[in-house]
Amino acid sequence: MRANDAICGIVLILLAAVMIALAATLPEFPGQKYGPALFPRVLASGLILCGGLLVWRGITTRETGSRWVEWSPWTRDRWRLGSFALMLAMLLLYILAAETIGFILLGVFFLLGLFLWFRVRPLPAVIIAIVATLTIHWFFATMLRVPLPRGWLNTVL
Repeated sequence: MRANDAICGIVLILLAAVMIALAATLPEFPGQKYGPALFPRVLASGLILCGGLLVWRGITTRETGSRWVEWSPWTRDRWRLGSFALMLAMLLLYILAAETIGFILLGVFFLLGLFLWFRVRPLPAVIIAIVATLTIHWFFATMLRVPLPRGWLNTVL
């Protein structure tokens, strides 16, 4: 799917406005001239500027009679649409179930499911899913100190 730049610019401006609104809810630090809301506001301001440029470019370069949105040929292929829907479903499932099930179990399940969907042989799929998930967990949890949800493995880890 290809959308006119004006549509992408409007979406970018709306997302930046939400970002500014959410940044306004961050608490201020007493005794400091700026707080944690400064960087998101500066970033959102830049996104609004970029969105405005996209809107201007989209309107000025649009040919008369052309469509605002054109569907790509891949959107007519059922298997590719299924792949796209599977990715969105897994992302939604992770958002809803990560705290309960945990990153490691969901990571292995997702990678294995995707490997098998994309026709990777089962044995390499299992090995790569386990090794990749553990490597990603090690990198984020140990090296970057990002607290990943443990879920059902909370007593083990």
